[in-house]
Amino acid sequence: MKKNRKVDPGKERQGNGVQGKKGLKKRGKSIDKDWLRRLCLEAGADDVGFVEVDRPEIREEGERAREAFSGARTFISFVCRVGRENLRSPMRSVANLEFHHVADKVNEVGRKIVQALERRGIGAINPPHGFPMEAEKWPGRIWVVSHKLVAQEAGMGVMGIHRLVIHPKFGNHILLGTVLMDAELEEYSQRIDFNPCLECKLCVAACPTGAVKSNGDFDFSACYTHNYREFMGGFGDWIEGVASAGSVRGYRKRFSDQETVSMWQSLGWGPNYKAAYCMAVCPAGEDVIGPFLGDKGGYLEDVVKPLQNKEEVVYVVKGSDAQSYVRQKFPRKTTKAVRSGLRPGKAEQFFEALPWLFQRKQAKGLDCVYHFRLKGKNKEVKEATISIRNQELKVQRGLVGKAKVLVLGRESSWVGFVRKEKSLLGCLLTLGIVVLGDPRLLLRFGRCFPS
Repeated sequence: MKKNRKVDPGKERQGNGVQGKKGLKKRGKSIDKDWLRRLCLEAGADDVGFVEVDRPEIREEGERAREAFSGARTFISFVCRVGRENLRSPMRSVANLEFHHVADKVNEVGRKIVQALERRGIGAINPPHGFPMEAEKWPGRIWVVSHKLVAQEAGMGVMGIHRLVIHPKFGNHILLGTVLMDAELEEYSQRIDFNPCLECKLCVAACPTGAVKSNGDFDFSACYTHNYREFMGGFGDWIEGVASAGSVRGYRKRFSDQETVSMWQSLGWGPNYKAAYCMAVCPAGEDVIGPFLGDKGGYLEDVVKPLQNKEEVVYVVKGSDAQSYVRQKFPRKTTKAVRSGLRPGKAEQFFEALPWLFQRKQAKGLDCVYHFRLKGKNKEVKEATISIRNQELKVQRGLVGKAKVLVLGRESSWVGFVRKEKSLLGCLLTLGIVVLGDPRLLLRFGRCFPS
């Protein structure tokens, strides 16, 4: 068997792009890693790494990549730096302008890489850095590729407890991009062998919703409801508020003039984040850590406290852990109860969303196993076991072990109840839902997943 020879595509005859792609595959050539790195840096990336699509650690990403681009064989993961001081400003217009600008740059860098590869007969696509995404798949996975998971495998950093990738040099002050390429490399990048996260817990201290926990847990619902208020589900909740207000006076009772202007601004100029304070205060990274180590007290005064002390509205789901957290920790901030907008369309989405919505404090003292057996339109049965014990959640497919509560019925009835389109009493009276066991335990279940 002939050994694959390493080539510099820049030295190959360029000719017809499609013919070039096929020739590259048939001859079994592999691209020179250093040449590809130079190409990406010249396109504007600040750092770059490469991962084979078939790497076992990101198997799902490989499968999704081939759905978007059937010839995908390599992930190109790259980063673009974000201005730190812009991000740290309590004036969120400054931070959001930086986010928008660098997000546009990431997309443009990805496009330049693709164009440069195609000129050399190599096929590639650049999925968007953020939005737009595959909206028809909402509320499931709407992103083409998980930039974070690929970036970790490519050696671009490691996710800290705030769930952001921390680059060893640039810290978490980066935005991520990924290109899918239909050629292989002779050598691929590997994960870095240390975690740049300092575990200083400044992200915990700065988060206005309590989403980032000191023990490493993460409350997705709290972060999503506030920080992404003017994205996706939050926008949907605002629209429903408009539709149900009934009059101008009714609308003004629900929404302040400032909220209206803020939503207009996001619609007109791109959706804006409400916080992202965890990213702003993180001192990790070779280029970032100096001021923190040199004067920790000064760093807290200059970077962390202005965000903690900012007077602002924090959006929370009624009855959530975040609602009580904000009131206890941030006396200068006020809460406004809203709906997250995360609504399942079918039973599978309901089961998948439970870990995102789970509220540990609401589950205190609860020790129960729930069985769900729901029938779909085509009589397909959806079964799941939900266990809540010691404020921990476990979701399993199928009916496992013995349950204290069994929920039977039609998938449409249960999903309609969860979406607040049907009443539980109505579903019980029509036998759309049948509950076997202590109904009070079902009510406790509901309080663990406010949405």
